[in-house]
Amino acid sequence: MADGLLGAGGLGSQAMVPQPERTGWAVEEETQPLEKGLFQEEDSCSDCSSHDKPGTNLQSFVPEEKTHFPEIFQTSQLLFYERFRAYQDYILADCKASEVREFTAEFLEKVLEPSGWRAVWRTNVFKVLVEVTDVDFAALKAAVRLAEPYLCESQVSAFTLGCMHELLELKEHRLPLQELWVVNDDSGELGQTALAVEHVRFFYQNIWRSWDEEEEDEYDYFVRCVEPRLRLHYDILEDRVPSGLIVDYRNLLSQCEESYRKFLNLRSSLSNCNSDSEQENISMVEGLKLYSEIEQLKQKLKLIENPLLRYVFGYQKNSNIQAKGVRPNGQKVTHVVSSTMTTGLLRSLLRDRLCQEPCKEETEIQFHSDPLSAINACYEGDTVIVCPGHYMVHGTFAIADSIELEGYGLPDDIVIENRGKGDTFVECTGADIKISSIKFIQHDAVEGILIVHHGKTTLENCVLQCETTGVTVRTSAEFLMKNSDLYGAKGAGIEIYPGSKCTLSDNGIHHCKEGILIKDFLDEHYDIPRISMVNNVIHNNEGYGVVLVKPTIFSDLQENVQDETEENRALKIQTSEEADAAERVDLEELIQCATGRMELYARSSLSEQVEGNCEIMRLNVEEFMLAILCDY
Repeated sequence: MADGLLGAGGLGSQAMVPQPERTGWAVEEETQPLEKGLFQEEDSCSDCSSHDKPGTNLQSFVPEEKTHFPEIFQTSQLLFYERFRAYQDYILADCKASEVREFTAEFLEKVLEPSGWRAVWRTNVFKVLVEVTDVDFAALKAAVRLAEPYLCESQVSAFTLGCMHELLELKEHRLPLQELWVVNDDSGELGQTALAVEHVRFFYQNIWRSWDEEEEDEYDYFVRCVEPRLRLHYDILEDRVPSGLIVDYRNLLSQCEESYRKFLNLRSSLSNCNSDSEQENISMVEGLKLYSEIEQLKQKLKLIENPLLRYVFGYQKNSNIQAKGVRPNGQKVTHVVSSTMTTGLLRSLLRDRLCQEPCKEETEIQFHSDPLSAINACYEGDTVIVCPGHYMVHGTFAIADSIELEGYGLPDDIVIENRGKGDTFVECTGADIKISSIKFIQHDAVEGILIVHHGKTTLENCVLQCETTGVTVRTSAEFLMKNSDLYGAKGAGIEIYPGSKCTLSDNGIHHCKEGILIKDFLDEHYDIPRISMVNNVIHNNEGYGVVLVKPTIFSDLQENVQDETEENRALKIQTSEEADAAERVDLEELIQCATGRMELYARSSLSEQVEGNCEIMRLNVEEFMLAILCDY
């Protein structure tokens, strides 16, 4: 098992760079220190953790406790790449869920020291130094005794030596490996043991689910469960997942665990009951309801765990931004933003913006040094004028009222740069928001540079320099973008959701992963998105200029792709046959179909794109209707 290399398959195979065969875990072939294991290669995949890569030897540290515990191995900062290769190549390989414990025990037998090492036993209540005398590989437990000298620290009350002996006797001196942190003895021989224990601990804390073993083994457990959960864990660590989605996932996980616990208890009570009583029938009905609830929760968890479907199916953010409405005195205010104000600039503002109509009633003017404070001070109908300058902001522009945000000059002269971390840069929920003549630069956001949750947002003569997704137009929102430039998105330049309206005119969208991504599925109560695109230049993107993502029957999709003969098509639109009104598509089937569609897009793009994708593609599309909405 330790020698076999398993292709990651699915999404993982694209991220992993081919590596020479290694024998770090193969004990019979090891000629160098065993703790090198997974650390002897220098290159790693592109989506690894942002932490510095550890060296060939595990680091150790002294726990910051009142009691002077010895140094333990530092194993918590392993990279995604290191854990991925360990589980794929050495521990789980192509095992089924029912074989996980067996494969793990076989792995530990090869790499774990069976006795003679010390560890810190950690619980939520105390920490104590123990010595391992034997390891039960099948049970993933270690036989221990208290180490000398006796070292213990408790967060609740002092544990005497006698109390600890009694506790160990109750546990028959056998402790789970996950609760042990290996002590460094300076011999250099326990690094492999510490690493193996860490992989077991991490797996059962973050990857394994109590219901995994009962699921049907359609294909190997690593591809089906381990890889997507591992990617999600590191995406969360590296701030690549919206905070709302993280909360949703953890709540769903807790609900599923609680429902599964109830289901097991109910099933156990039914198995011990032999009578055909009314109570038994009621319990069976309750068990069926619990089973259905668990299956639904598991499907939702899978949606979030899958990096390809995470944002498509799993998350519809509900913005909590509250509109202020009209100012209590009914007056509208003009907010002027400028880091410094000169007399010449003030005269120009009075002439061009503030005193254009002499007969108009007096207008209140408020001055601000940064645009974020001006936005936060706005009420319905206010105007924000941003003077030339480079403004650094730390936070999100949450625009909930109908206001106008305009730059006084050219976009390159009015730059607003986001330096703080957050889910997004600009969030719009107002009924009629207008933004013009400003350059936005995004850093460290998770979702994107601009999100229109609902209402209408107009973007004119602006520049959007992105790092993640560019503009997201959510369900029931309306977005109008003209004479603007958008570039640099690692995702799509513009993401359009069902039930929205989007008008794009005379824009440049370039150097993104895809130009425009239109999502039209799993929204049974929403109309198809209405999109108008005129004279936009979409070029130099990694993928297609415009992509429509829609579920369909996988076999029909394959036939459609094979029957296509046109080459270098910039716009790919594939529709499915109309389903019977009474037919409802299973959610899992939709997930598989959507995954198949994404994979086909990836394969087709390699042969159909112009080399370097440098050919400019002009799309002059007038009000085209996009596909059929599928119920599920």
